[in-house]
Amino acid sequence: MSEFEELIIEIEELRLDMIKVKEGKSYLDPEVIKASQKLDVVLNAYQARLMRVKMIEDDI
Repeated sequence: MSEFEELIIEIEELRLDMIKVKEGKSYLDPEVIKASQKLDVVLNAYQARLMRVKMIEDDI
């Protein structure tokens, strides 16, 4: 499995987890914020990986 595929799977898992955590809670609830921050970290890693690939492709 590629790094992209792994990141996409992790993003989907964290997204679903955040939806479950959010049920019946405010967006400012500490659990919701923590779940959102976990998702943000993985989304940022995915974006950084995409940018590296794009830079490599542009150099070719």
